Amino acid sequence: MSNSPSPALILASSSAYRRELLSRLGLPFECIAPNVDESPLAKESVADLALRLAKVKANAIAQQHPHSWVIGSDQAADLQGEPIGKPGHFDAALAQLQRMRGQVVHFHTALCLMRGDHSNAVLVATEVRFRNLPDEVLINYLRTEEPYDCAGSAKSEGMGIVLLDYIRSDDPTALIGLPLIALTTLLRDAGFAIPPNPTALVA
Repeated sequence: MSNSPSPALILASSSAYRRELLSRLGLPFECIAPNVDESPLAKESVADLALRLAKVKANAIAQQHPHSWVIGSDQAADLQGEPIGKPGHFDAALAQLQRMRGQVVHFHTALCLMRGDHSNAVLVATEVRFRNLPDEVLINYLRTEEPYDCAGSAKSEGMGIVLLDYIRSDDPTALIGLPLIALTTLLRDAGFAIPPNPTALVA
């Protein structure tokens, strides 16, 4: 690894969850929210939707910053082939949890690293089984944590873990929104030092 400065890094997201996850790597970066249409295409699978949107988000910012490495990411939840999005409010969240109790939900977390004409994209799958819990438990959880900005209405990194029977994935951070194991591979391939050189960061 040379002593030249690391290339600029941009997270194409306004998500506080992805920002916190990326900050764990110790790399300097900035966040820019992409303005893209996230509507699914006709007959598009949930996994294909997540992968396409990760690429679209990265490309939207990469076009504006051609000399920067841009991280795009998207997550879509799949219940028996039907997408499960962010509930936005209590009633929708309760309806989601009621539908998902006792069920297996597949979360597809897509990642794209792009600069100019160079891009790499990966898709990380997570299988989650929700416990078959009564409405009272679901309501108490929602009133306590208010996970209305999370697809699937449960924060696995928080109290939402009590709603789950199991989580199966190659990357524990994928379910939160940014698969760091896959991302560190892409970043190293792009020339980033991870962990970063402390001397270089001070300089």
